[in-house]
Amino acid sequence: MLSNHLQNGMETARLVWSRLPNAEEGEFDAVGISKKSDGGSVESLDYEVIENDAYREEQAQRGKVYFVYQVAVKWFFALLIGIGTGLAAVFINISVENFAGWKFHLTFQIIQKSYFAGFVIYVLFNLALVLSSVYIVTHFAPAAAGSGIPEIKGYLNGVDIHGILFFRTLIGKIFGSIGSVGGGLALGKEGPLVHTGACIASLLGQGGSTKYHVSSRWLQVFKSDRDRRDLVTCGCAAGVAAAFRAPVGGVLFALEEVTSWWRSQLMWRVFFTSAIVAVVVRTAMGWCKSGKCGHFGAGGFIIWDISDGQEDYSFQELLPMAVIGVIGGLLGALFNQLTLYITHWRRNYLHKKGNRVKIIEACLISLLTSVISFGLPLLRKCTPCPETDPTSGIECPHSPGMYGNYVKFYCGRDNEYNDLATIFFNTQDDAIRNLFSAKTIHEYSAQSLLTFLVMFYALAVITFGSAVPAGQFVPGIMIGSTYGRLVGMFVVNFYQKLNIEEGTYALLGAASFLGGSMRMTVSLCVIMVEITNNLKLLPLIMLVLLISKAVGDAFNEGLYEEQARLRGIPLLESRPKYQMRKMTAKEVCGTRKVISLPRVVKVSDLASILRSNKHNGFPVIDHTRNGETLVIGLMLRSHLLVLLRSKVDFQHSPLPCERSGIIRHNFNEFVKPATSRGLSIDDIHLSSDDLEMYIDLAPFLNPSPYVVPEDMSLTKVYNLFRQLGLRHLFVVPRASRVIGLITRKDLLIEEENEDLDTVELQSTSVRGRRRDRRVNGTADMDDPLLNDLLVQNHTSS
Repeated sequence: MLSNHLQNGMETARLVWSRLPNAEEGEFDAVGISKKSDGGSVESLDYEVIENDAYREEQAQRGKVYFVYQVAVKWFFALLIGIGTGLAAVFINISVENFAGWKFHLTFQIIQKSYFAGFVIYVLFNLALVLSSVYIVTHFAPAAAGSGIPEIKGYLNGVDIHGILFFRTLIGKIFGSIGSVGGGLALGKEGPLVHTGACIASLLGQGGSTKYHVSSRWLQVFKSDRDRRDLVTCGCAAGVAAAFRAPVGGVLFALEEVTSWWRSQLMWRVFFTSAIVAVVVRTAMGWCKSGKCGHFGAGGFIIWDISDGQEDYSFQELLPMAVIGVIGGLLGALFNQLTLYITHWRRNYLHKKGNRVKIIEACLISLLTSVISFGLPLLRKCTPCPETDPTSGIECPHSPGMYGNYVKFYCGRDNEYNDLATIFFNTQDDAIRNLFSAKTIHEYSAQSLLTFLVMFYALAVITFGSAVPAGQFVPGIMIGSTYGRLVGMFVVNFYQKLNIEEGTYALLGAASFLGGSMRMTVSLCVIMVEITNNLKLLPLIMLVLLISKAVGDAFNEGLYEEQARLRGIPLLESRPKYQMRKMTAKEVCGTRKVISLPRVVKVSDLASILRSNKHNGFPVIDHTRNGETLVIGLMLRSHLLVLLRSKVDFQHSPLPCERSGIIRHNFNEFVKPATSRGLSIDDIHLSSDDLEMYIDLAPFLNPSPYVVPEDMSLTKVYNLFRQLGLRHLFVVPRASRVIGLITRKDLLIEEENEDLDTVELQSTSVRGRRRDRRVNGTADMDDPLLNDLLVQNHTSS
């Protein structure tokens, strides 16, 4: 199996690399990279700064005051993202808790007279909520289905997936999550909250939605893909911070799991956004304590305080804890594989039959979940309540659906409880709180925990991939805490120590399953510590996470990577494949013909080229007086379409035109809208006279694209492409001469003499002192501490 994965990984890497710069060219094949359902194809984002004449003129007109204003606006947007995501999380949590509270309260009142009538009401309530969720997704916001994390990860990796950040996707995500989670399905709202935060950030960055007339010109400041990327990163961190009340975990999640490009300035804004979310959530919870939020109470936001649990652990317990890590890696890898197979079958067979099939499928899953969660506890015999300390705060029994352990369900006596109903006939947050609880030894039988583990694991596998917003954090915690508590029961019986808590092992089991499935380490470790409020267990959580991730990696990729590949998202992972070391840039290019444009191109020829292919970047060449061909830059397809539509740059002469610095376009005209696919050649009408005209492309091209020699290893090319967030990369023969050599000293610019406009133009921030050390075009090469960077033909920005 491992060899098959290595082979498939190699083929996938080659395909992704060869097609990413021109991802619109053709459909992707069956290795998991497929054509989108709407008939469009996946495109790359333009994270590189296009330093054409329009951009340079715009930068020259901006003074220091503008850059101070721009920085202030970025922080203001971070504030708005935090407030918006926090309010969305509060709304979702209050709605879910109230729907669940009404459901359980009504069901409990009816089962006092008839369990069958109570079962019917319970099923219908869940069915109505799930039906509303799947209807919203199928008829209003198809991109709101699933967790949304693979799509957001692809966006931050440089892949533009149409529809994932629309206003209707945001609305569908919020209300769809309320229906699916409130309807009792085996899924969570945490992944959708990450997608929700990203949508809020993107909409704020583009000034709202013009289609639904929810927009403002005052917010339309950041229009480039680079700026939107930073905002979406803040939104992802805010979503995790709101879901788990874990601001530090949110920052680390954005850094470790979803982003491909990071810098210190962005870290500060992401941290500020997460802090704002924490304040908003805390304020909302304080307001709800007065009883103004209905059934919303202790079970609302996720936080399972186990600070009063196990105080210490012995060396003997490390072995069963390591076993928990191995179990988590195995079950997590199995979960990823099963969901991959089922999701593949859904996308290629079941869901192709239309929205009606998607709705029927979600309703059947809801019916099955309701029957299992209500019916299985009826088959379980009740257990007498244990003798508890009155000062412990533990009450036995509790009513169904109410916060607390020892739930009474279908019991003949008043002092009995149903251990299976305590975790099954309850909200997932409260069930996890019960499993994590301390001082409740022997509350659950091994038979009940094993039954719940098998049934809920199967439900989570079946539910994941249905046409509803679905997160996998909370179901993963449910599964892991169940087998973790089973191991804890064995340890308690084997070691016969009074200071061992089963709830501690439940926490470690939850961490192990998430590590084995999602393959996160640092961020997940911090999130688990923040939501449990127990720093003493940090070394143990680290141990099980490392073991579970290592075991899971031996079988397959993480959950989000598998699902991204299935959805046709060509992710560039952080580490290139081993086979790339033996390949060169020229070998990857193969025999594909490069379509280039002359500096002065005829309009008819340009229109013909744009219609005949779907490339998004074209090298522009010119000829010297000696007849040599010279590559003078890169021209984007979107920029060519803007020139054809405006027609103001058409000229009669086929010779280069000297404009003497006159630019007829604003740089914002070349920015692609975030909520649409931009211009198409079919949208532009050209008359017969227009087709006979010419365009000089020199003022509009990117004169400094990134270039690599043809014999550079693919590993170095991969790292350069991914770390710089590129869309196109030129492969050229070896240069015949060197005009200079840049060292570290050349990049240390003295601060008091620093030209701020130039620094912004070059997209770098370097400080220090610069010395003029060049003699005949070369730099000082005697300093052994300097790292040299060879400059061929031109210096890339």
